[in-house]
Amino acid sequence: MTSSIAHLSDPHLTTGPLAGAPAEGLYRALGRVLTLAPQPDCVVITGDLVDRGTPEEYRVLREVIGRFPLPLHLVAGNHDDPKALLAEFAGTRFLGDEAQAHYAVDYPAFTLVVLDSTVPHSPGGHLGVSQLEWLDGILARRPETPAVVCLHHPPIAVGIPFLDGMRLDDGEGLATALGRHGNIARVLAGHVHRPVTAAFAGSTLTTAPSTHLQSGLALNDGVPNHLPEPTSFLLHVCSDLAWVTHTVPVSHAVAPIACF
Repeated sequence: MTSSIAHLSDPHLTTGPLAGAPAEGLYRALGRVLTLAPQPDCVVITGDLVDRGTPEEYRVLREVIGRFPLPLHLVAGNHDDPKALLAEFAGTRFLGDEAQAHYAVDYPAFTLVVLDSTVPHSPGGHLGVSQLEWLDGILARRPETPAVVCLHHPPIAVGIPFLDGMRLDDGEGLATALGRHGNIARVLAGHVHRPVTAAFAGSTLTTAPSTHLQSGLALNDGVPNHLPEPTSFLLHVCSDLAWVTHTVPVSHAVAPIACF
């Protein structure tokens, strides 16, 4: 039996004159997900769901995703306001029916674990001891079942200095927590607006590109300005106990886009 997770990130939905392009980008990516065969078990969006964290932006987000027919899970990023996110989505399927921004959802073939790495008024990320202890308990519940851990901030440097300065600041603590368990299939992140793959904590870390604008590959000390490069998302597939990751083009694909 094949299981899969569609991994989208950083839609940065907003309101006002600039609202059209990011909303269209997310809707188009979700429509592309629906054309996959077989369809994935779920979709996860790894943060920066909106651009300014306002209640109005989260209402726009609900309008875009509200009729999406597959399970869809939201992750908070540094552009998000967890309180406003919860005010709009607490207790819904988009937050695993929970009233907090970190939660876990049990699927037959895997456990999806969502962490909240946001720090108020900071672009960087932090999990903290209590959330890492919670994660440890969640991972121990189904030790024989693969776990996919999702957060916004990458826990290691990715080679883009500007973004590395605002990564997860307790990445070593996360690595220690994950290292106590042998069932970590993937660690999924966003924030970078580029696809990046690296070894992490005995598993594989992947960051998904943005459904709106990509970051420039600034491997020096420059600012990685946003670029209108092609959009895509990642598809993490488990078949015969091996996890593989595919990049699925969206904006420049000839594939159909489903409506929902």
